[in-house]
Amino acid sequence: MQVYDAPIRDMRFVLEELHNDDGFGDLEGFEDFDGDMIAAILEEANKLCKEVLLPLNWPGDQEGCHIENGVVRTPKGFQEAYKAFCEGGWAGLGVDPKWGGQGAPHALGKMVEEMTCSTNLSFGLYPGLTGGAMVALEAHGSDELKNFYMPRMASGEWSGTMCLTEPHCGTDLGMLRTKAVPQDDGGFLVTGNKIFISAGDHDLTDNIVHLVLARLPDAPPGVKGISLFLVPKYLPNEDGSLGNRNGAGPTAIEHKMGLKASATCQMTFEDSKGWLIGEPNKGLAAMFTMMNTERVAVGIQGLGIGEIAYQSAVWYAKDRLQGRSLSGVKNPDGPADPIIVHPDVRRMLMTMRAYNEGSRAVSAWVSRALDAEHAAKEPEARERAKDFVALMTPVVKSLFTDLGHESAHLAVQVYGGHGYIQESGVEQFARDARIAQIYEGTNGIQALDLVGRKLPDRMGRNLRSFFHPVSQFIEDNAADPAIGKMVGGLQQAFGALQLSTGHIAQKGLKDPEEAAAAATDYLKLLGYVAMGYCFAKAAKISAAALEAGTDDKAFYEAKIITARFFFDRLLPPVMAQMMAITSGKASMMDMPEDAF
Repeated sequence: MQVYDAPIRDMRFVLEELHNDDGFGDLEGFEDFDGDMIAAILEEANKLCKEVLLPLNWPGDQEGCHIENGVVRTPKGFQEAYKAFCEGGWAGLGVDPKWGGQGAPHALGKMVEEMTCSTNLSFGLYPGLTGGAMVALEAHGSDELKNFYMPRMASGEWSGTMCLTEPHCGTDLGMLRTKAVPQDDGGFLVTGNKIFISAGDHDLTDNIVHLVLARLPDAPPGVKGISLFLVPKYLPNEDGSLGNRNGAGPTAIEHKMGLKASATCQMTFEDSKGWLIGEPNKGLAAMFTMMNTERVAVGIQGLGIGEIAYQSAVWYAKDRLQGRSLSGVKNPDGPADPIIVHPDVRRMLMTMRAYNEGSRAVSAWVSRALDAEHAAKEPEARERAKDFVALMTPVVKSLFTDLGHESAHLAVQVYGGHGYIQESGVEQFARDARIAQIYEGTNGIQALDLVGRKLPDRMGRNLRSFFHPVSQFIEDNAADPAIGKMVGGLQQAFGALQLSTGHIAQKGLKDPEEAAAAATDYLKLLGYVAMGYCFAKAAKISAAALEAGTDDKAFYEAKIITARFFFDRLLPPVMAQMMAITSGKASMMDMPEDAF
């Protein structure tokens, strides 16, 4: 059974209590989003997600999307849900008010995204892709394009996509062949084929704004010859009404493992009218403005799946009767005890809970830095926030999606045989979660980005934005009687991370393959240290609240117990990643290709 109620109390904790001392200071422009406003937004978002989106999740997966007369049709109920979503202002929650949005901070918007991803990830991709397209358009588009398209996208009237991948090339965009021919009126005619285009076509909006990577006739080869173009599904008139169909449309829907209610399309562009976004041959940089935003969003997808998988597993573990407790009968009036009494079931539930709370805490930290990049009062704080976001983006994308996928499989395991059949609803989580580890750059590529670009950038400057606060926290709290043991565990893991960083820096200078061989292990170690830092801080705050007296005793006690589980059970094995990191590349690279 798919069970969900947004963890609003924990969301408010990470937004309002956990990161108050992050050093970014007060942020300008978010004064209206005080505690009461945040609470109201989270409550309303939870209501929409529970009452509108969740009931469509499993049926939408069963029905899927289909093409009818050249138009993709979404599952029953999606059109009405999208209308309710837009009428509630959710499409423009984080959009600048000058485009008609509400201007909410990223830190709040990511919590709402998490709810959407938990209750209906397929649905969430439609407005999610639009938000990413708006980021690229706002940063690089002309004033004329922005003034015309941004308000219509902010309202949800029109949606957006990103069209990168082609049949013959995936991550290596330097090989793309789609071409754009200049026209006398200043526009371009775009021709080519794209695959794996999420929300490439659908019946939720009147128009779809495609952002397409293509080559100009005189473009240099490789990634230095890619430009970005805005190509609408329908050519709009000057008043915004829709004119003729542009030469852009779906030729097929991909048959996928999961996310079946999200239209992933094969797209054809045939002399499609488009307009240049940004400078010629600088399209990849413009698109990466969007992709970096989307990578954090994909990390939130992993967290969202992890949360609903956890809640659904808890419901089943309390309801399912099987065996008797090893410490004595707990349900004397029934034929058996609920399976939540069994230690191994508790192990799985606590693992999922810790993954979710740790990821949410790190997410709030990174999201606050996303806001501080532009809204911090001090230039130094803005620069430090930018460095931190650069470092943590691959970690958020990769680690959160790995943990969300693991949580989905743990939910299936808790359900046992019932988890393996469709009617339970939890096997959908495992299928839906899997793609998040692949798209927007596979998790292996994220690890390579971390060790190959983010670590050496400006002599390790990005790392300092993370190492300094963690080191200071350890120094300040090592003797704290309430959390001293946790801080000791954090100090050990942090030491392993520092040694691993030095090893990669030294070996990577001589042989890039050495750094690449250690990349995935290093990313995981860095991510767990970040979660450990957040858990230790959360435990300190919780202990202080309990000592001072609080009406929310159960919440703070549970927070401390979850932190203890993380440090006792989840962090120690990860410290062994240092052994893998320092073992070198030989055992994976020495095998002759013919021997595989």
